[in-house]
Amino acid sequence: MLFSEVLGQEHLKSHLTQSVDNGRIPHAQLFVGPEGCGTLPMAIAYAQYILCKNAASENTGGNESCNLKFKNYSHPDLHFAFPVATTDKIKSHPVSNHFMEEWRQLLTDQPYGNLFDWYKVLGVDNKQGQIGVDEAQDIVKSLSLKSYEGGYKVMLIWMAEKMNSSAANKLLKLIEEPPSNTIFLLIAEDEEQIINTIRSRCQLLHFPPLAESVIKEALIKNYQLEESVAIKIAHQSNGNYNKACDLVYQDSEDIQFEEWFVFWIRSAFKAKGNKSAIHDLISWSENIAKSGRETQKQFLLFCVDFFRQALLLNYNASELVYVEPKTKNFKLENFAPFVNEANIMEISDELQDAIYHIERNGNSKIILTDLSIKLTRLLHKKAS
Repeated sequence: MLFSEVLGQEHLKSHLTQSVDNGRIPHAQLFVGPEGCGTLPMAIAYAQYILCKNAASENTGGNESCNLKFKNYSHPDLHFAFPVATTDKIKSHPVSNHFMEEWRQLLTDQPYGNLFDWYKVLGVDNKQGQIGVDEAQDIVKSLSLKSYEGGYKVMLIWMAEKMNSSAANKLLKLIEEPPSNTIFLLIAEDEEQIINTIRSRCQLLHFPPLAESVIKEALIKNYQLEESVAIKIAHQSNGNYNKACDLVYQDSEDIQFEEWFVFWIRSAFKAKGNKSAIHDLISWSENIAKSGRETQKQFLLFCVDFFRQALLLNYNASELVYVEPKTKNFKLENFAPFVNEANIMEISDELQDAIYHIERNGNSKIILTDLSIKLTRLLHKKAS
């Protein structure tokens, strides 16, 4: 992947190319940014720039056969590690090398894809992937070998926050003192979830969300959309190109999430003075609990964001509101007054607690039913 194929982030491209041109490549870097901002494509483009000795104008002056290998993400000196789980194909001790075919498919189809997209490709929606100690042993083994082409070796670890403590401790020494000409590129959305000892050994690079104008231009170029449609989708995507692509295909999980959310909110409102509505909330909880854990976590994060958007609208910050509900007879401006300073912190805390318990394999039906009953009380809290 070339820098020209990475959307926006021009200041970061300039910083990375200059560090290579000046011979000052840090041995361990951590790229941190929200979903859809381009951390993974940028890391691959950076690795290609280093390994293929490309000039600032990309391919010119570089190694053509090396660039060709990168087109298929199959360069022997570029190593990948990412969260995996057991599947029908791999019953035990899964590592990234078992899933390279699926990984290359994801990079080809959705280079801006998120963890949820990756789990769908793997077919492990009900399991939570991780980078475990087996993966760490694989990394140590592959980096102990000489580079195939005699230059640098690059180890790219995607979603590094999914690295468990055993794997992190095994890699500590290697990240601190890697073999010569070995570069670690760690990619994360939430740096707080990475243990301090790993974080402190990496040079941090923060990626902002993409500008609306960048997303708009990319949509017009890649999907031949009309400018007015591209502007609307770019606004709704909130700096996330992956979400923008989903919206183009009407394939966004947010469409399903909105249906669940609206039914949930309406049932919670009714339940205040109508005991029979509690049955709706219980059946809703059972329905959501049937989906995979990653889907449940994604949905609850969607709820956090939806409540935040309602709060912004309630306090007249409409220029920051990008959500446009598609559900019939549900208007954000009618819902917004029920989200205020008296309940937003409690609602947010309850949603975050639910995510925490689902991540730790709690009973989803109990967690969601408990959350629903609490919501019936919180939604009726009036601002002081």
